[in-house]
Amino acid sequence: MTLAFLLLLPFLGSLLTVFLPTRARTTLAGIAGAVSAAAAAWAIALFPHVRDGGVIRQTIAWVPSLGIELILRLDGFAWVFAVIVTVIGVLVCLYSRYYMAPDDPVARFYALFLAFMGAMLGVVLSGNLLQLVVFWELTSLISFLLIGYWHHRTDAQRGARMALIVTGSGGLCLLSGVVLLSHIVGSFDLDAVLASGDRIRSHALYPLTLVLVLLGAFTKSAQFPFHFWLPRAMAAPTPVSAYLHSATMVKAGVFLLARFWPVLSGTEWWFWLVGGTGAATLVFGAYTAMFQHDLKRLLAYSTISHLGLITLLFGLNSPLAAVAGVFHIMNHATFKASLFMAAGIVDHETGTRDIRRLNGLIHVMPRTGALALVATGAMAGVPLLNGFLSKEMFFAETVFLSAHPSVGWVLPTLATVAAIFAVVYSLRFGYDIFFGTLSTDLPRVPEEAPRWMRLPVQLLVLTCLVVGIAPAMSIGPSLAAAAQPVVGGQLPEYSLAVWHGFSMPLVMSVVAIAGGIVGYRWLRGQQARGRLQDTPFMSRLDGRHLFESALLGMTRGSRAFLRLTSTRRLQPQLFAVIATALVLAFFAARVVPLEWGDRARLPPSHPFVLLWIIGMVCAIGAASMAKYHRLVATTLMGGAGLVTCLTFAWFSAPDLALTQIVVEVVTTTLLLLGLRWLPMRNQQRPDRVGWKDRARRGRDLFLAVVGGGGLAALSFALLTRPAPNSISPFFLDRALPEGGGTNVVNVMLVDFRALDTLGEISVLGAVALTVYALLRRFRPAPESIAQPLQQRAVSADHDSDLVPPSRDEDAGGYLLVPAVIARLLMPVALLVAAHFFLRGHNEPGGGFVAGLIVAITLLMQYLVSGTRWVEARTGLRPVRWIATGLLLSAATGLAAVVLGYPFLTSHTAHMTLPWLGEVHLPSATFFDLGVLAVVVGSTLLILTAIAHQSIRGHRKPEASATEGR
Repeated sequence: MTLAFLLLLPFLGSLLTVFLPTRARTTLAGIAGAVSAAAAAWAIALFPHVRDGGVIRQTIAWVPSLGIELILRLDGFAWVFAVIVTVIGVLVCLYSRYYMAPDDPVARFYALFLAFMGAMLGVVLSGNLLQLVVFWELTSLISFLLIGYWHHRTDAQRGARMALIVTGSGGLCLLSGVVLLSHIVGSFDLDAVLASGDRIRSHALYPLTLVLVLLGAFTKSAQFPFHFWLPRAMAAPTPVSAYLHSATMVKAGVFLLARFWPVLSGTEWWFWLVGGTGAATLVFGAYTAMFQHDLKRLLAYSTISHLGLITLLFGLNSPLAAVAGVFHIMNHATFKASLFMAAGIVDHETGTRDIRRLNGLIHVMPRTGALALVATGAMAGVPLLNGFLSKEMFFAETVFLSAHPSVGWVLPTLATVAAIFAVVYSLRFGYDIFFGTLSTDLPRVPEEAPRWMRLPVQLLVLTCLVVGIAPAMSIGPSLAAAAQPVVGGQLPEYSLAVWHGFSMPLVMSVVAIAGGIVGYRWLRGQQARGRLQDTPFMSRLDGRHLFESALLGMTRGSRAFLRLTSTRRLQPQLFAVIATALVLAFFAARVVPLEWGDRARLPPSHPFVLLWIIGMVCAIGAASMAKYHRLVATTLMGGAGLVTCLTFAWFSAPDLALTQIVVEVVTTTLLLLGLRWLPMRNQQRPDRVGWKDRARRGRDLFLAVVGGGGLAALSFALLTRPAPNSISPFFLDRALPEGGGTNVVNVMLVDFRALDTLGEISVLGAVALTVYALLRRFRPAPESIAQPLQQRAVSADHDSDLVPPSRDEDAGGYLLVPAVIARLLMPVALLVAAHFFLRGHNEPGGGFVAGLIVAITLLMQYLVSGTRWVEARTGLRPVRWIATGLLLSAATGLAAVVLGYPFLTSHTAHMTLPWLGEVHLPSATFFDLGVLAVVVGSTLLILTAIAHQSIRGHRKPEASATEGR
């Protein structure tokens, strides 16, 4: 459980912060920092196991029958990333305590922050490629929520959406590449893939696989032309930028390049695609960064440039270049995180990030200024700082590259030019805002930041100094451990000495620093004279325009397609769906003919025939009355549903019958609520019906007869055929000995097919939230509502959101008796629900049925008392029920994993309690309890969301009891 604990710890901390007060900044920061520190200490303690090329591997059974396993794998390279993710996470937690405003919902921030830390650890620790993709996409999803943390801001919304679309699309490409890799190797296991380099490179699918994998890496690490999402992600809080966009998330792409370097590199495809993209990104990002006036945007483009540098190093097909790439990953994380924090301090203390308004801050913020200047020097590659060392290794690789003579002079030139640009934007960040005359027109009077807010920056800057002065002693062992897996196990010779004598890389460094100073002075002069455009030519080479144009084109195309193929009327939509299904069924029947079986027929049962005559009468009556009397039609539909319920009972399916009866109640209630805000229909039959109406009815009747007859024929054919390969005996034989219950249906739902059930309740919760989100701001037009309902609603008491409450004067007290009866029946109904829930593992019942009974019980209270009365007395929050149910069901499955069993493995305990005797308690009970909670929350959220709208269309809108949560 060594690696499993490291992976789960941030997620557990994220769950813990959710239940704490949302603005308890100190408490939340302490908990998040403690969780991060524990994870960091755990990761650091594993270094002796990976120092000399060792690999820690932990396998957890997931679906053993299909050979699917969760594999956690830690080598030296993954260890370095785990330390970066956790250690910088500790510093960001401390920094956030002082950066976040008292009014910010910091509980949400720390919950998302820790969840992202867990997702990043999942990426670096994954030993299964599919597992890696899952965590990869999870980082995109959580970063979307973090970037849009201040969701009231338009720039945050757009930046978050852009980041999600770009990185999420890249994740889909990565998934395709991973599938192709597994096809070539024959396994998703990372160790098997890393051992199959020659096989992969020689395969015909190698070019396609390489392109798909690179698309995933380039989009995540903001490589040109996918770079445009990163500057717009700067709308996130500065702690998010310091963590995601400098040290962790954007490093995931280069992590992937390094991870697959042993198996995908060494070819012309790799050199030109990876090296060319890295070179273009390096120069483009550095050039654009020089002209930015916002501190965070300047750092964003410089991050793009440095990520391009790392990508270029991995693309050179040289083991020594790969070592330099790993080294710069480590260095960049330290100085760029400290610079983002310094930018946040400046913004926090002055109220602006505009470089044009900031001058002379060194006079009032000397400590922050000194720290920022040292970190800026590391970014520029000044000697005796860590950035200088990895830049020197980069220069050396570009100079001594011999595999491609045609680029022998291009790469050193590009590297030197990009280094000159880096010095220029570093001087703009450091010199422009800290030197000169102190600005007097700032939104706030600047002063030194609190000591503890500066401490993370101090530790990171100290790391830059220590590594820059004594690299071999400070970072040498870590670099060797990290680089060894990347290059395939055999490290090339390299030196971490500060001084290597006079050489071409040293000359390039001197030229870069001198040229950067000259370029900076020229740039300031041009800006002072107003001769320099704010948006230079190269910065207009932006994929954002292509992205937005493509998004706009797809939106317009989808709207045009919907106008051509759909209608707002429900009847034609249903007709199209059913007709399409029948056409597909017809072609399927031509391939597999429908034939009757030879099983012996049973004599007809007269009561059963009479039962279905009643059902058919109800169905036909509902269809004929739907146009004129909707309430009558709904009642007749309920009659047909009741016949279906009795049919289940007739065929010895009590679980289905029990579920059907409660579903029928909920469905009828849903239809009744929907009827309340439909337009009025004529209640009198017209004397004459037009030919178009007759044709439509005939068409619908034909479709109904064909569809119903086809399903009846299919059912008859299946019932008359023998079932030699039936799966029923498998579950009948194993339900009690392996599932611990005699109710086979329930055992299947909570044990054998529990993963399916978990997915189904997740979908149910998502549907409920979607319905609520769509209806919470929807206002039906007053003229579209039936007039009798308008008259009733106008006289309704405002304390009820569903129907007039019992104290409505116009009601004359007619609801008083139902209200009293409903409240008296509530404890009885809850007791019935508990009975069905507890007996579900051995008798008909279970969490789904019990949840619907509880929902119906609470809905009765809504109907007679209004939502506010119920919520004021029960504290019911449907969204929390959904969340609690999903967490409880998932936690039940994870508990089995912690104990060393496959996910969602059920166990049964027998306990003897006083007065109760022996009690049978399976662990699936807790899973079923989660199902109950999700069903209750989802049902009530959907029904009350629809019910709220039925009143809002008739009176002045007001905040509902569920809105805003």
